[in-house]
Amino acid sequence: MTRSDAPSERAKAPSGGGGGLAAALPSPLLLLALAVLACAVLAALPLTLPMGPMYWDLVVYIDGAQRVTAGQVPSVDFFAPVGPLGYWLLAGALRLFDEGQPLLLAQWSLLVVTAPAMALVLRDVDRRSRPLALALLGPFLFFQLLPINIEQYSVYPGVDGYGIYNRQVCHLLYVLTAALVFVEGRRTLLAVVAWCCLSLFLLKITGFLAAGLLCAYALAAGRVSWRIALGCAAIFLAALGALELSLRLPSAYLADIAALVKLNEGSIARRFVQAASIHFGIVGPGAILLAWLLLSGRRTHEGDLRAWAGRSTMARLAAALDRPALWLGIALFAALFAETQNTGGHGFIFLWPILLLVLAQARPGAAGRPALTALLVAAVALPPAVNVFHRSMRAIVGQTQYEVIEGSRLKTLGAATQRAEVLERARILHDIYATYPQPYQAMADAKVLPTYGLYSDLDFQVGWFEAADEAVGAILAYEAAQGVRFETIMSLNFANPFPWLLDRQGPHHIAIGADPTRAVPPPDAQTLEAVAQTDLVLEPLCPITSANDALRRLYEPGLAEHRIVPISRCWRGYVRF
Repeated sequence: MTRSDAPSERAKAPSGGGGGLAAALPSPLLLLALAVLACAVLAALPLTLPMGPMYWDLVVYIDGAQRVTAGQVPSVDFFAPVGPLGYWLLAGALRLFDEGQPLLLAQWSLLVVTAPAMALVLRDVDRRSRPLALALLGPFLFFQLLPINIEQYSVYPGVDGYGIYNRQVCHLLYVLTAALVFVEGRRTLLAVVAWCCLSLFLLKITGFLAAGLLCAYALAAGRVSWRIALGCAAIFLAALGALELSLRLPSAYLADIAALVKLNEGSIARRFVQAASIHFGIVGPGAILLAWLLLSGRRTHEGDLRAWAGRSTMARLAAALDRPALWLGIALFAALFAETQNTGGHGFIFLWPILLLVLAQARPGAAGRPALTALLVAAVALPPAVNVFHRSMRAIVGQTQYEVIEGSRLKTLGAATQRAEVLERARILHDIYATYPQPYQAMADAKVLPTYGLYSDLDFQVGWFEAADEAVGAILAYEAAQGVRFETIMSLNFANPFPWLLDRQGPHHIAIGADPTRAVPPPDAQTLEAVAQTDLVLEPLCPITSANDALRRLYEPGLAEHRIVPISRCWRGYVRF
């Protein structure tokens, strides 16, 4: 079955309606172009943002981008927690906008991928219904432009440097879902689906698997023909083949994924329960809406079954599956699956196109009670939007009373602010960590953190960036005093900003985003040899933590020929002689 011969009983998208009113609405393509242009202008300006919890995740992205710029290939030359696309995009953005705020660059660089695909979707939909095209564009721009997660891990307002690739996955899934549900042009659908699926594969594998589930359902429901499906598969495989021949990337990437799966073995059922509990404000109303749609449409479905008696088996199956209620159910499951591997992001936002389809079915005169359906749709859609909008407004208003963090050697990473009392607390703790290391070593030996949520504490994040600034100054002073230059620099820490800050190299074959509990495989001989050839390995001491100790033990065989030198009060250096 093709899209053009879909049964008339299917839910229809809202028509343009309103005659002159629809014609008076602005072009969605123009609005999208203006939004992209505005991002480009803002990216070129030296803006500051209020630092939020786990902001150092941004440094992992910058580390990956720096390595790409230096000629390294993700997964081939270094172990990465996700796919290469985000690093490629940020590397280009950092070169193009050298004064831009790096978090904004990481967030907006995905527009290079999403904006062309969304433009194709909007052009197709706008031909039939401008209000619908604008309804699809609004949420897309809202979530794409704001570096704010739905989840909140701090009492003070700030932007989120963590969950960047999780947000990007959901933005791509939004475009893909909009295409699967509303695009009618076959060539447009082929281009958008192939583009989004390839991008999701290169971004994060869980997003690609969620996309595969949605695409498989669209095929079964008749919204994607076999010809389009085979065309998408051919384009996807051809692109991966080209990447394999030129960079050896897909095979290395799949090997990294297998290593990560092995490191993170656990009960998938527990992860589903956890994801559902974190997002219950969406999952709960979504389940109620699903049940209501199935119940209220039961008689209509029974009538349809009688009307379809003379059709082929495939036609009956497609017509039975292509219903807003079932689309909602499959999308809820796909979103829940994607969130089993996420800490923060824009989870479930790609339900919005399907919710528009539900509203179309709930028009006056349709089965069920349209008012109740609209109320339940609002209950599903509003929580993520309200959370992100509320946190964004708090961050904008709060920053008016914030101060810039100290860090003259941090490049644009220093374009961050926080409350004066947080900055002062960070400085006090910095002194305590350096002066009294014994209790923190005792906690590290016991494998506990100084506070349960240490990495989300704003004072820790501020202190970490200020300590990195201190380390850069200390490294430059040591080099000047000793007449040496460290060409390769590694950090026994979650993030390594120093190659980027000092315009040096990061060692090959090590893991970036080095969480030893779930993202650092046991080093092989090649990795240990790369560590042995690294000029300077830095160990952070403010504070001493079990994670840093674990990283040191992992890479210790490669440090046997290095000499320990004090770089600064908060950094111990392992220097290769």
